[in-house]
Amino acid sequence: MSTSSISLRSALLPRSSALTSSVLVASGTLFIAALAQIALPIPGSPVPVTGQTLAVLLIGSSYGASLGVMTFLTYILVGIAGAPVFANAGHGLARLTGATGGYLVGMLVASFVIGALAGRRWDQRIITSIPAMLLGNVIIFSFGLFWLHAFTDKSWTWTISAGFTPFIVGEVIKIAIAGTSLPLVWRFVQK
Repeated sequence: MSTSSISLRSALLPRSSALTSSVLVASGTLFIAALAQIALPIPGSPVPVTGQTLAVLLIGSSYGASLGVMTFLTYILVGIAGAPVFANAGHGLARLTGATGGYLVGMLVASFVIGALAGRRWDQRIITSIPAMLLGNVIIFSFGLFWLHAFTDKSWTWTISAGFTPFIVGEVIKIAIAGTSLPLVWRFVQK
């Protein structure tokens, strides 16, 4: 298999149709929703630890920029429409416009950036995949923290302690999972 494919999806499905893309978007949306339900509340914080960021890293890098964005945008729209897809079976516009909405916006942007980097083959080697996943997390938490700070009007110390510090260990694990699993999958695809 050629390494010139722009995403894992295009390497596995070189002649993708509208139906194939629709199935991928639907299954990716379900995957994000499922991992969002792995949610651990943080005492004193409106932001739970979820598997959502891992899903975004994997979908963005596997699907590529455009399909990754389309998948996460579908996830957001389905949640706004009332499906209980957000963390803790949450739904509605309030999740996007509330204290944690910045994390969702950050995930949308991160899915594009990670997908674009995957298009440059950053997902094919651990030495580039880990930094791509780290950058995705920086984007997610940058949007999330600025939004959380603006929404709550609390100090930056509180914002960092409620919206970032409790997530460090989990995010390192998710970055390691995503940053190593994609290169491993590529090894099998390229054989």
